[in-house]
Amino acid sequence: MASSTVTIAGPTGRGAGRQRREFVSTPATLLRRLAAGTVLALLTVTATAPSLHPVEAQSPAASGAALIAESDMRRWLSTLASDAMQGRGAFTEGYGLAAAYVAAELEAMGATPLGDHGGYLRTVTRGEYRVTRRSSLRITAAGKTQTFAQGDHVSFAPLAGSARRLSFDAIEFAGYGLPPVGEPPPDYTGKLVVLLPGTPADLRGNWPYPPAFATGAGRAAAIADAGAAGVIVLGAVPPTATGSDGGPPAVGLTTVLRTDRPRAPVITADDEVFALLFGGTDAFERLRTRAQRGEPLDAQPLTGIDVVVDIDHRYEVVRLERTHNVVAMVPGRDPELRERYVAFGAHLDHVGAVTGPSLPGRVNVPIEQDPIWNGADDNASGSTALLAIARALLEGPRPRRSTLFVWHAAEEEGLLGSRAFVDDPPVPLEAIEAQINIDMIGRNRDDDASEARTVYVIGADRISTDLHNRLVEVNGRLGEPVTLDFHYNDPDDPESFYTRSDHYNYAARGVPAVFFFTGTHRDYHANTDSADRILYPKLLRITRYIYEAGFAVADGEPLRRDFRGPRAGRGFRGTLPSD
Repeated sequence: MASSTVTIAGPTGRGAGRQRREFVSTPATLLRRLAAGTVLALLTVTATAPSLHPVEAQSPAASGAALIAESDMRRWLSTLASDAMQGRGAFTEGYGLAAAYVAAELEAMGATPLGDHGGYLRTVTRGEYRVTRRSSLRITAAGKTQTFAQGDHVSFAPLAGSARRLSFDAIEFAGYGLPPVGEPPPDYTGKLVVLLPGTPADLRGNWPYPPAFATGAGRAAAIADAGAAGVIVLGAVPPTATGSDGGPPAVGLTTVLRTDRPRAPVITADDEVFALLFGGTDAFERLRTRAQRGEPLDAQPLTGIDVVVDIDHRYEVVRLERTHNVVAMVPGRDPELRERYVAFGAHLDHVGAVTGPSLPGRVNVPIEQDPIWNGADDNASGSTALLAIARALLEGPRPRRSTLFVWHAAEEEGLLGSRAFVDDPPVPLEAIEAQINIDMIGRNRDDDASEARTVYVIGADRISTDLHNRLVEVNGRLGEPVTLDFHYNDPDDPESFYTRSDHYNYAARGVPAVFFFTGTHRDYHANTDSADRILYPKLLRITRYIYEAGFAVADGEPLRRDFRGPRAGRGFRGTLPSD
């Protein structure tokens, strides 16, 4: 799980970017390099000899859960958390080897690959780029034309795509940019949409939308993704910065660079631009005052205005780093629902090993004794659970819907792998009906032995009450239920775990998501998080429950998305009213 103080890649220091470099971690290359080594021998043996378990005549989910064996989980976890993987730092060779290992296991199981070029690995790119040309916005209103260049009262979101000119005479004011609760955004296809940030008074303290809708920028991105041809949102525009050489600065990327795929421009504009759009400073100030009070803002077309947007962002790539998500699919049994999905996810990366003067995490034993942060609980435990659930679904009964399995890269770097996945998924994002995230399920919180059956459930009720209730109902049907604890689902919890793992990027796009977690301990992000400290009976117990819960979601009725927000918090144990 990501630290609460994650630093996402940003601008580099003096002289950065003068030489283009590219770092690529390629599992195939790593395997050839290690062909004579014992690590490859271990990988080959484990990938080609999966153990089989008899399927008893039980209910579908129960018979599949019986296929999940502690011996297999010990083998997978001890390999992923071994020194050979060098702590699985996201952009390192150790991570590349871990990704190759998981891919080999999936191939041996017969899972359907959903990576690049027919394989299981799906590229995630991070790096830095420099904008060498600037886009502009031209507005004609009341016989007056003004042009605003990037950094001059307007700021274009990065990665706007290739050079092109967009002309608009259909301009729609969308108020706060919030769709009716529980409904998709209105049809803005082909329109330029203008919106103000803010929160209607009746929603203050009762927020029913995904987290991404909390900001004007998040709403603008959602409207663009829903088909608008462009979006302008009111906001502060930072002054144009310069790099150390006097040119444009290098800017950090945190997701896949796709300049070949045109995207609707999202433009932040300041008061001067909005005054022009709304017929003068006085009219705009009246509108803004209403927004600040939370008064209703009626959607309406803006007439008598022509807008031309010249997209001319040119990019000079300064540095690239590549890593990979590992992605597979198990087809569902119902032909009519086979193209609907429930996604299981876990991050495969950890924080790495000592490679220089800086330390990747906390030191519990001298680094001379152990320079590798093995990440057994964080998150070889979740990655192992994914392998176990995938094989149980492949060898046992199948739910009606298909299931996706995503081992996310670079979670520790700022949830980058899951961001890349939702930005460019191998299946339509709207076809993913739920996401089940598994991060750190192999220990007890603070090593408290009384929590041997406890798993913390975070986020299930925020988008879909049905998801929360289904998880509770499944547990109630088990002969030996686990203890579902909603302590960390409290929106006021100071740890803010809800925002710190990969489910968050799915939830931000409106996908019902849940995060299963068994708590932190003294070895969290320390060089003592090793495989010998895992509580394997607990790991088995929690994994079997997550299998049962995921099967029920993938096999049951569709989840309603009611966006009612977190209601299950500290001390809560039961189901929630769905009406």
